Amino acid sequence: MFKFLAGLVLAATSCCAWGNTGVAFVHGTGHQTNATADYWGSGFINSVRQGLPNQANYTVINCDFQQYMWDSRAAGCLATQLTRFIQSRNITDLVVITHSNGGNVMRWIMSNPTYDARYPNIINKIRWVNALAPSSKGTPLADAVMAGTVFESSLGWLMGYKNDAVRMQQQSWMAQYNANNLYGTSGRPALPKGFWAVVGQDVRVAVWSGNAYCGGYHLNLGLEITKAWLNTCSDGFLNCTSQAGAGNVWFYDKQRTSNGYYLNHNQSRKQCFNLDVILRNDV
Repeated sequence: MFKFLAGLVLAATSCCAWGNTGVAFVHGTGHQTNATADYWGSGFINSVRQGLPNQANYTVINCDFQQYMWDSRAAGCLATQLTRFIQSRNITDLVVITHSNGGNVMRWIMSNPTYDARYPNIINKIRWVNALAPSSKGTPLADAVMAGTVFESSLGWLMGYKNDAVRMQQQSWMAQYNANNLYGTSGRPALPKGFWAVVGQDVRVAVWSGNAYCGGYHLNLGLEITKAWLNTCSDGFLNCTSQAGAGNVWFYDKQRTSNGYYLNHNQSRKQCFNLDVILRNDV
């Protein structure tokens, strides 16, 4: 309801409701060269963009998010691709859909407008960011990886091993960034545009349950293993407190997903349990 009211206020103060709307899909940790196929899935992207007045007004970001968020290969690459998209499609109203560590890179851009000359125009064009399972306060799994704990090979997609993005997502490191470099957490200035978190609360992998297979059973099973390092309320990669740590919570998974299903960290970037339709309607 809070997000709906915020949308009404924005619409009321805009001369043209939204304008020329576009959607950008911003992936999480990893070095992506084909995030459509390897991260989101074409079904997810094609479903969400049906909510656009012009379905061609979308872009799928491919950057090296194994780096620190401010790195030219991370935020710099993201700024380049967003600027190119805004200019080439004449986008005046940009909805960003991001996942996991992609939320940190977006918060870096929104928190540091003087860092790069391209940032202010990007911020100006953003309507809001829909942050799916953002790692806003880091994860104990990053601490465990940096300490030398070896995870199942099925989790390679999740974070990799001992790269700078994993190092950055250690809980104490994110606490420092949130206190000094990023906006949106408690006690810090608000972000200049809305940052709306979708929080996943659990992992379910019972072999007899159909919902355990959405997004890939082996990926979901890996998250059930890593959940042992996390709180009861977690999506297999992030505690709920981390996901809800910046901006505003849009919804906790079961509040809006079909049949009240949980969204684990893999499923929150996939066409699972009506998530794509929720995002489509939000556009």
